[in-house]
Amino acid sequence: MTKNGFLKEGNSIKVTLPEGHISEKWDNHKFSMKVVNPANKRKYTVIVVGTGLAGASAAASLAELGYNVKNFCIQDSPRRAHSIGAQGGINAAKNYQNDGDSIWRLFYDTVKGGDFRAREANVYRLAQTSVNIIDHCVAQGIPFAREYGGLLDNRSFGGALVSRTFYARGQTGQQLLLGAYSSLMRQVDTGKVELLPRREMLDLVIHDGIARGIVVRNLINGAIESHSGDAVVLATGGYGNVFYLSTNAINSNATAAWRCFKKGAYFANPCFTQIHPTCIPFSGEYQSKLTLMSESLRNDGRIWVPKKKGENRPSNEIPEEDRDYFLERKYPTFGNLVPRDVGSRNIKEVCDEERGVGDMGRAVYMDFADAIQRLGKDVIEDKYGNLFDLYEKITGEDAYQVPMRIYPAVHYTMGGLWVDYDLMSNVPGLFVLGEANFSDHGANRLGASALMQGLADGYFVIPYTIGNYLAGTKFDKVTADAPEFKDSEQLIRDFTQRLLSIKGKKTVREFHRELGQIVWDKVGMSRNEKGLKEAIEQIRDLREDYWKNVLVTGDAGTLNKYLEFAGRVADYFELAELMAIDALHRNESCGAHFREESQTSEGEALRNDTDYTYVAAWEYTSEGNPSILNKENLEFEYVKPSERVYK
Repeated sequence: MTKNGFLKEGNSIKVTLPEGHISEKWDNHKFSMKVVNPANKRKYTVIVVGTGLAGASAAASLAELGYNVKNFCIQDSPRRAHSIGAQGGINAAKNYQNDGDSIWRLFYDTVKGGDFRAREANVYRLAQTSVNIIDHCVAQGIPFAREYGGLLDNRSFGGALVSRTFYARGQTGQQLLLGAYSSLMRQVDTGKVELLPRREMLDLVIHDGIARGIVVRNLINGAIESHSGDAVVLATGGYGNVFYLSTNAINSNATAAWRCFKKGAYFANPCFTQIHPTCIPFSGEYQSKLTLMSESLRNDGRIWVPKKKGENRPSNEIPEEDRDYFLERKYPTFGNLVPRDVGSRNIKEVCDEERGVGDMGRAVYMDFADAIQRLGKDVIEDKYGNLFDLYEKITGEDAYQVPMRIYPAVHYTMGGLWVDYDLMSNVPGLFVLGEANFSDHGANRLGASALMQGLADGYFVIPYTIGNYLAGTKFDKVTADAPEFKDSEQLIRDFTQRLLSIKGKKTVREFHRELGQIVWDKVGMSRNEKGLKEAIEQIRDLREDYWKNVLVTGDAGTLNKYLEFAGRVADYFELAELMAIDALHRNESCGAHFREESQTSEGEALRNDTDYTYVAAWEYTSEGNPSILNKENLEFEYVKPSERVYK
């Protein structure tokens, strides 16, 4: 059945979960899974795409077990993966602060923070494995912050009333990635991992119904290369750059995941995109990306705006009685540490009321004066020094003297390829880890949980579940000379030649910027039926113009950044349309998906649990035809859905 011309109704997805109480499911599953004899592991080849936290940890762990691993990345070094940009910390239910934390509380906070749109069993496993991550990383030598006595320190992040976030100043992602990289390079040195940098995955190859390899483009010489294996692990991150301006690295893209979607993998909840509340504001058309200011700053930074519209006095001349600490006022229990979706919408709201600050009026203050007076500048510098330096380098302002100016920006995507409990997509043999999958965060991710998920998936989940798949599957011998690989190579060459032959008048970046503006305006922090329908039509019109009028210079046989970005933006057009359709069909507000038609009298998100307690798993049909909406119904046995209150 076609619905409004935008989608076709599909089937119900039934996920098989392990038996037992939720606290026993993962242990029961580990025991019941099939395993591969250590001597037989060297007979298998696993392809891992991506070298961020999920990809590097998976490649290192699988090689350590004895599998042969081919590891691909688009960068010149695995160390340049975008995980390095994560700043604030990583969650774990260690309860080192003796403040009431537990695996159950982390599980509860994550399900609630995701507005009850995640699979309970996956979330509990994430909380359960979090405690192992910290021990593992400490053993690797990760320099987590420590208290005076030498014990590991913690700080708080949004959506939690306990301190469970481990950190390394404002460089946590970098330090964790260096740990995973060290483990990875050890396996490269042993010969168990073949590292293939500067390759971009452009297609998934399916043989006899299962994933058996990938086709990549060598970004240096343009060669199209095929690589076969017994399973494919995708760990390529999220799709936030569809918005053009985001906190993601410019090279971060959705192409690998999107090409898997077009080969039959379901894409789940694409409209669930996270807007981070604390980023350096947009300042001009010349910008190609935005910069994150870590959520950890909200531990000590107080967020405020002037009480009256059009206030033009400098911040230090505005007295306390003329300031509105609006998050503390509206949410006294959580204050400035409300979840990201709540914080972002409230910042947008006060700016829409013309109380924003800065030249463009699209910013609020994050003020550290009270913390500096209470704790001293040295303490704040020890905690956040590199973040303050980064802010001053970009804005020219000293945040020790004047408040930071912040505004929300696209940061993370909760949607991604659909996976089961074993992190395998509906395409047998295709596993999806980290931000590339949809599995753990529902409609809103809590701060410091992305690093936790990436390392949990790579170090502690995939080593078990991929063995279960390999041990239970019979494989034909397939090489890169198989017809499926050759067909894929030819399709890629045809696609590339099509882009190069257009020779239009507008650059890829111009089209990307226009697309990003449409998505930001109408599929961003706030959505409504009229705007989403307009967005769908505008995206389609712009995509049609793209294939008539884009200019891609150079050729396919050499390093060509214009060609790289042209292919990615072509995929963004299709993904952006699906995001808008997903947002249109989900006529409720939940987490980061805020439909203006569905809000409480106080302007908070209003869920519709009767009609939308499911994962929307979209299935590709063919170009120009509606995607099929399959549904995985979510059951909440342990955390009953309730109104998400942070007041």
